[in-house]
Amino acid sequence: MADWSTMKLISFIIPCYRSENTITHVVDEIINTMNKSGHEQIEILLINDCSPDHTFDVIRKLCLHDQRIKGINLARNFGQHAALMAGMRYSKGDVVVCLDDDGQTPADEVWKLLDKIEQGTDVVYAKYDHKRHSMLRNMGSKLNDLMARTMLGKPRELYLSSYFAARRFVVDEMIRYENSYPYVIGLVLRATKKIENVSVHHREREEGRSGYTISKLIGLWCNGFTAFSVKPLRIATIIGAMSASAGFIYAIYTIIKRLINPLVPAGFSALMSVTLFIGGMLMLMLGLIGEYIGRIYISINNAPQYVIREIVNDEISKF
Repeated sequence: MADWSTMKLISFIIPCYRSENTITHVVDEIINTMNKSGHEQIEILLINDCSPDHTFDVIRKLCLHDQRIKGINLARNFGQHAALMAGMRYSKGDVVVCLDDDGQTPADEVWKLLDKIEQGTDVVYAKYDHKRHSMLRNMGSKLNDLMARTMLGKPRELYLSSYFAARRFVVDEMIRYENSYPYVIGLVLRATKKIENVSVHHREREEGRSGYTISKLIGLWCNGFTAFSVKPLRIATIIGAMSASAGFIYAIYTIIKRLINPLVPAGFSALMSVTLFIGGMLMLMLGLIGEYIGRIYISINNAPQYVIREIVNDEISKF
């Protein structure tokens, strides 16, 4: 185990949603793990993403028992990545560790991530040998990984997860992003290339189910490529050029065939197929462009990443 003495303060950031029965166990595990290591200079930031249950009541009680625990209550549900950004802005640690609220990410193995940071890595992601998420969540993760590789240039061998540790300068660079629709993975990838993985155990979910729905997964995927990449627009341009070239070649072919054999009937079915194909592609490309323009419009109007209703242990100061 590396010497943690150079890490003056370690911040743990946990977005919370429907976790009234699990968050206490996660917090206790963090505190016990750090106490056993002899490193008690920590802060734990619990961000309630407008959970409909009594999650923030539990957070409030935890804050009252330990001044190192900070509670942030968002005014409405902004999503996991917005909650992470809120926690990062209010964190003070030399190293920031982000993990889940459901107990699936093993807080007692955080030393694996911290050791890697101490060895000189800027960001360390936990890698699970066997993920215990639902089929929908696993499918969304694979889609997200494909998007990150294709659109954001993520190395193929790099495994991304919600459990990671980052140095302060990386976090400082990430929180410079103030537009709506934050995408944490994209912010990490544009801040540094010194990113590595460490293997940890992935636990069964203690109770309930993931808050990620199909619509939220699609929204997260859209955030990634619309906020940090113009490759979809370039792909649209290439497809448009290919379609136009194919149409031109087919037109020449039709003229030549008609000249050679005037009795060849006009191909109504082929014409309709081509028309529908081209029309569908045009609508798809217009929708893609509209998605970009819509997000630009929202950003220009200063739509907030998140809105804070309340902070518990409010001696915490904004970075």
